Amino acid sequence: MPEYGQFCPVSRGAEIFAERWTPLILRELLNGSHRFSEIQLGLPRVSRNLLTQRLASLTSAGVIARRPAERGRGFSYHLTSAGEELRPVVEALGAWGYRWGGAELPSDQLDPVLLMWFIRRRVQVKALRRARTVIRFDFRRPRRSFWLRIEPPTVDLCFTDEGFDVELAVDADIAALTAVWLGRLRLAEAIAEGSIRLEGDDDARPLFGRWFGLSPFADGGAERILARSGAR
Repeated sequence: MPEYGQFCPVSRGAEIFAERWTPLILRELLNGSHRFSEIQLGLPRVSRNLLTQRLASLTSAGVIARRPAERGRGFSYHLTSAGEELRPVVEALGAWGYRWGGAELPSDQLDPVLLMWFIRRRVQVKALRRARTVIRFDFRRPRRSFWLRIEPPTVDLCFTDEGFDVELAVDADIAALTAVWLGRLRLAEAIAEGSIRLEGDDDARPLFGRWFGLSPFADGGAERILARSGAR
């Protein structure tokens, strides 16, 4: 871990927090990811070796703790008290990036796996009344499908068809669905222009807008976070 060689608390904090990939690792842990594979899903461009190194560094710094997995083999990673205290820092960084990092969506930043991982964690489970609801997402370019299997309170992201009946199919342009999730484009507008199409029964289609949770920074979320932090 590089050192600035200064006694300043900002310097010492930055040595731990500002390392490449570390804020995103913390984002995943703060959002409930604990297994290595779960964290890796949220960081599709990080190498396995580098992620292993970063987790080891954060463990040494006392930010996370590594524990034997409760089920299966391997380990799970959990925030310590020191790591949990970084929550407002990570949230404020995201809110600042939402406001000032630009609203454009360059094509090289669009990732269907990452988008589906984010959509999965924001599903509003209480809006779904069935014991099991399966939604299929079909992206147009590149053509790829994903399934959300929702069995309250669990929401699983599936990469292959498990054979369950699909209540709703979402045919989407990835840029449009990303913009909707970010709150940069209204769902009704995307449907009207044809960049998102919903196919399903009469109950499933109207419910989409209710269970589809947006980014925590959308619809004034960034402003509320920054107001709590005293940044505004």
